[in-house]
Amino acid sequence: MARQSISFTQPNDEWLKRQVDEKEYSTKSELVNDLIRQARKQQRQIDWISTKLEKAENSGFTNFNKEQILAESKSLI
Repeated sequence: MARQSISFTQPNDEWLKRQVDEKEYSTKSELVNDLIRQARKQQRQIDWISTKLEKAENSGFTNFNKEQILAESKSLI
C-alpha cells in the first residue's frame, strides 16, 4: 500500500480523531480510505446517470412511465 503524508484543517482533523476515538474506525487511514471508496462509488453512479441522460437526450422520447424508469435505474445500481 502506498504511504502518503497529508495535512488536514483543524476541524477535519478533530472529526477524524473523534471517529477513531468512538471506535467507528481503528485508524485515520482506514477512515480516509473508506471515504475515498465512497466518493469513488458516488462518482461511478454520477457517471452512469450522466451517460444515461446523454443517451436519453440523444435518443428522443420513451414510453416508460416514471415508476418504470425508476425501477430500471435502481436495478442497475
